[in-house]
Amino acid sequence: MGDELRERWGRQPVWVRCALAMYVIGFLVGTRTHVVDVARDGVHAYAMFPQLPLRVFFVGLVVLDPLVVVLVALVRRDGLRLAAAVMLLDMCGNWWGNWHWSRDDPSKLLVLLPLTLFGVFVLASVVPLHRSLGTLRPPSVRRAGGGARWSR
Repeated sequence: MGDELRERWGRQPVWVRCALAMYVIGFLVGTRTHVVDVARDGVHAYAMFPQLPLRVFFVGLVVLDPLVVVLVALVRRDGLRLAAAVMLLDMCGNWWGNWHWSRDDPSKLLVLLPLTLFGVFVLASVVPLHRSLGTLRPPSVRRAGGGARWSR
């Protein structure tokens, strides 16, 4: 598996490797943030949001964020699709849940700037990355080892 993974990363253009590394780093930061929040306050970590679906989603990011990290690190197209969906929902949820603060103190919304910038990066890069990963050579048959194996 290690050689196969090195081969998958090695076949990618430099810009793809850099973008995938940014995905992994960004979602690791998200994982850390949500794990710390839930470890500190349990399932009530996001009680400041009045919307129950937001609270459930943000607690669920404890599982979704590391899943994105694993799939992207394995250079899987599924990881890109999941990353885009998670970031779109995460950005919308954070803006929706924090919007009421803008009336009292608009500067509090600056906290959302890093999340928004990373989200825009993910959403803007997901299609080119998806295409690039789709141009990998087709599955090959390797006779040593006894069976067909995918080269992705």
